[in-house]
Amino acid sequence: MRTSSLAGGGMLIGFNLFQACKPKAAPPIDLSQLNYNDFNAFIKIADNGAVTIFSPNPEIGQGVKTSMPMIIAEELDVAWKDVYVEQGILDTENYTRQVAGGSQSIRHGWDALRQTGATAKQMLVNAAAARWGVDASECAVSEGVITSAAGETLGYGDVVKDASMLEVPEDVALKEPKDYKIIGKDAPNVDIHKIATGKPLFGLDYKVDGMVYAAVVRPPAFGHKLVSYDDSAAKAMPGVLDVIKIGEKVRGLLEEDPSFSSKISSSDKVVVVAESTWQAMKAKEAIKAEWEEDTSLESTEEHDKILTDLLDGSTFKTERSDGNIKRAFAEADEILERTYESPFLPHNCMEPMNFFANVTEEKVHLAGPIQTPAWKAGLVAKMLGREESDIYLEMTRMGGGFGRRLYGDFVIEAAEISSTIKKPVKVVYSREDDMEDGIYRMAIKYRIKAGVKDGKITAYHLKEAAINDNMYGLIPNFFPAGAIENYQVDTANYRSNITTGAWRAPYTNFLAYAEQSFFDELAELMEADKIQLRLDLLDKVKPEEDERIQYSPERMKEVIKVAVEKSGWGAKPKNIYQGFVNYYCHNTHVAEVADVEIENGEPVVKKITCVVDCGIVVNPLGALNQIEGGVIDGVGHSMYGELQFENGRPTASNFDKYRMIRMREAPLVETHFIKNEYSPTGLGEPTLPPAGGAVANAFKAATGNRLYKQPFTKTPELLKVPSKEIIG
Repeated sequence: MRTSSLAGGGMLIGFNLFQACKPKAAPPIDLSQLNYNDFNAFIKIADNGAVTIFSPNPEIGQGVKTSMPMIIAEELDVAWKDVYVEQGILDTENYTRQVAGGSQSIRHGWDALRQTGATAKQMLVNAAAARWGVDASECAVSEGVITSAAGETLGYGDVVKDASMLEVPEDVALKEPKDYKIIGKDAPNVDIHKIATGKPLFGLDYKVDGMVYAAVVRPPAFGHKLVSYDDSAAKAMPGVLDVIKIGEKVRGLLEEDPSFSSKISSSDKVVVVAESTWQAMKAKEAIKAEWEEDTSLESTEEHDKILTDLLDGSTFKTERSDGNIKRAFAEADEILERTYESPFLPHNCMEPMNFFANVTEEKVHLAGPIQTPAWKAGLVAKMLGREESDIYLEMTRMGGGFGRRLYGDFVIEAAEISSTIKKPVKVVYSREDDMEDGIYRMAIKYRIKAGVKDGKITAYHLKEAAINDNMYGLIPNFFPAGAIENYQVDTANYRSNITTGAWRAPYTNFLAYAEQSFFDELAELMEADKIQLRLDLLDKVKPEEDERIQYSPERMKEVIKVAVEKSGWGAKPKNIYQGFVNYYCHNTHVAEVADVEIENGEPVVKKITCVVDCGIVVNPLGALNQIEGGVIDGVGHSMYGELQFENGRPTASNFDKYRMIRMREAPLVETHFIKNEYSPTGLGEPTLPPAGGAVANAFKAATGNRLYKQPFTKTPELLKVPSKEIIG
């Protein structure tokens, strides 16, 4: 390897091609040629002792294809280096919750995966014990080798045939955390070699013989529907096989399942079918389509007023109400009220949306990147009038998801196209398709009001106004619920024709910034220590008396104390400004401290210290990837991310107009885990929401200005450092 600095400050990395291409000493095992015995839907063991473990959940970069098999391998007691991992298909009979969403894969799979490995191990031990004529309790296992009390040994491959025919034990012992050999140790991504060398893994790589490609002409704005189209020029272009219209089957589906109507346009669409993706996309540009206004063409300026009017209005749904906030506010010595604003955001997965479908009389074969395979299989079955048992769905690795691949409008399109042309087809979106006809994070405004009496917070009122959907039911029971006697959460929404949905850490991705920024300002009003204010509130929470409370005050206090210690809170040089937050979501407790320095008169985020309590850490290396990625994503989108609408159209259709964080802008992330033996909780999302609040609070320390709108760069005047020293 060699590196050299570039004039622009980057790094050029090269390698010796001939050295890199030297063959390995030993060829890899051909897994397809092994004689396997299936223990269950997760585990196959060959007669040579090779172990293949199937990972059941979709892999979107959150690492479950590595960590879920690690849990099985730990209880199976095999050496991780001897394990091969394969992606499972959709199998609703043998697997549960094959979903990538809510940071819940490991949390929900923890007990079942351990049980799966331990059960197979016990069957192998029972088989060895029977061969030796001893009691199974006298046998020990280590890395796939069973040893009797007399010192005899048998490998798993020696007894696998006998074991696979034994009765499945119902009550098996699980390991104690102190005995773990795999869990808690760094394990590289099982796909890392294939990813680095460009092997087919992702939906865009998926191919079958006879497959054709489809590019779809979609409505140019939300609120438009197709009137007519001229395809003569497109049909004359090289490689074009057909031009068709779809939409009828989708409208039939929406009549049967209206809940999906906010995720896909009911308008007809024009589809170009060609021999390659490039030919299909070029021919799509030649389609001359006429559209008409079907519903209103909405704009950001209109949304801004609608959301403000909702907050000013009186029509709300109360999600939680404790005490009497009206009386508490009336009796308060001081009241603080602030409004926080967030824009629409696209998901911008690195791999644009795509999916394969082959609809035949025998079965419906689907394949590609999807976070909710069972839901999509059910919708396709409904749309085509088929039994769900007719659907065979393969999951590929995904080049990002972040919630965009929960909904699968692209799956529905692929199935309708294949059922029309009677061929295997892959639908491929361009980046412009993805951003202009996406499913976005909804624009939201929060208004927070707090009352203070006799130096204590006596009232807290959170109002949410959102486009289309409101916060899910658990969020009103996050901190500070239970800490303030008079506490209320109200929601209101406006039904828009713009498709919206979950975006990494739904709702909390913005709410955490709003609430934690508000608490800092409240502490200033009360002339209270910002950390101590939070700790005092947590002391008042009694989860044992209120089962609605979702978080643990004790675990939250622990991450706060460790963050204060590890970040050097309050002890940094004068040129370093810090911002603090603590937050709970996706069952995980997090505290973050941002370090900001002034460069060229503006604050720059240099470092985030992140302390996480996610219970037992299955794969520390993968956990760090999730934590650091979440923090950087949170910093980047709070600083730069924004998508506006004009007459029903997004104002950005590619990265030339949509600002994302640059590599040089990414802060150093220093991570600390709270070590305990609690069952694992989520990690794909919990570190993103606090990041924006930590940055906003640090910017306040540096500039003296509070930030109430995201992205922060939307108000550049507030990011300027004043010429005079900030007091207070």
